Amino acid sequence: MEYQFSDRVKSLKPSAIREILKNSADPSVIPLSAGNPAPDAFPAEAINRISAELLQNTPIEALQYSITEGYVPLRQHLTSYMKEKHHVGGENDDILITSGAQQVMDLLTKALLNEGDTVLCEAPSFIGSLNTFRSYRAKLKGIPMEEDGINIHALENALNTEKNIKYLYTIPNFQNPSGITMSLEKRKKVYELCRDHGVLILEDNPYGDLRFAGENIPAIKSFDEEGIVMYAGSFSKVVSPGMRIGYAIGPKAVIQKMVVCKQGEDVHSNIWAQIVCHRFMTQYDYEAHLRRLREIYARKSQILLQAMEEHLAPLVTWSKFQGGLFAWCTLPETIDMLAFVKKAMERKVCVVPGTAFLTDENAPCSSFRINFSTPTDEQLVKGIQILGGTAKEMNCK
Repeated sequence: MEYQFSDRVKSLKPSAIREILKNSADPSVIPLSAGNPAPDAFPAEAINRISAELLQNTPIEALQYSITEGYVPLRQHLTSYMKEKHHVGGENDDILITSGAQQVMDLLTKALLNEGDTVLCEAPSFIGSLNTFRSYRAKLKGIPMEEDGINIHALENALNTEKNIKYLYTIPNFQNPSGITMSLEKRKKVYELCRDHGVLILEDNPYGDLRFAGENIPAIKSFDEEGIVMYAGSFSKVVSPGMRIGYAIGPKAVIQKMVVCKQGEDVHSNIWAQIVCHRFMTQYDYEAHLRRLREIYARKSQILLQAMEEHLAPLVTWSKFQGGLFAWCTLPETIDMLAFVKKAMERKVCVVPGTAFLTDENAPCSSFRINFSTPTDEQLVKGIQILGGTAKEMNCK
């Protein structure tokens, strides 16, 4: 039988990262391509104790249907926690628990976007979100990145010239894939420009709690007095990605429409996982847990940086990063990036080609992404050594 796929999905391609991850499942491959938390970052013992107590004492609470908006105690705690710690959320905002932060992108797009409407995105940006926007047949307009965040001049030009802009998608902290953090000055300017043009901001912040150097910078949502920012948070990088718990904080009217959309997708997010997240935040020392994560990634990042200085510099350069899980590396013009990635794979080292993160995957790109949280320390050093040798060899040809 010949299958006729919908116009909305027939042009979509499999995630380049997911395809590469299939190769990195080979135990002989060094996985510098993944974006998984470090194996020692999971609070497995606490999750085990919470789950055992829950299933022994109040099992129906975790096994029965629940409300779409999310587990009430978790919503209430997150509302207070985000206001007190990050100044995120106000009296005109509401909160929705989602199946990972990825679902925030999907629900907001479904609620707001008509086919052909424009989404402004950082260039490069997270492939998972880009594919979500593509699935709704959005027009993607990439805004170049600089070392301190999005190019403000290019953003202002796009806001003045693009038609039917529904929102700007940004990852201001330790951006995936670039690792770049947007400066406070630029955050304020982004907010002002979008406010003045009546364009909503989708602020995706999965890595904000993983700052291991420098000073914290306020969320764009903390400036929001006009109801133009939708904030996406996640437990994936700080508790467990497998539990698939994220959340959206934003204008009540928009959240209400997202709730309706979610009812048609999955009814509600995993209630067991929501209860576990709530109890872990309230019955354990959550801040101590976050400090431990920062220590893990600070150590891993130093191993990476030392290896890159020894084996990649000065031929390969990289963007500065003060947190998160990624390094964005750029090859000289003398080396073809896709050929480099292929040769590295032949030598059992997986990295992600930069083209995977572009709004136009056919645009020129000399960069690739490295993840430093997933590999062991030994794999990290060996992988960078192989990449450096590959780059030097290809540069001589």
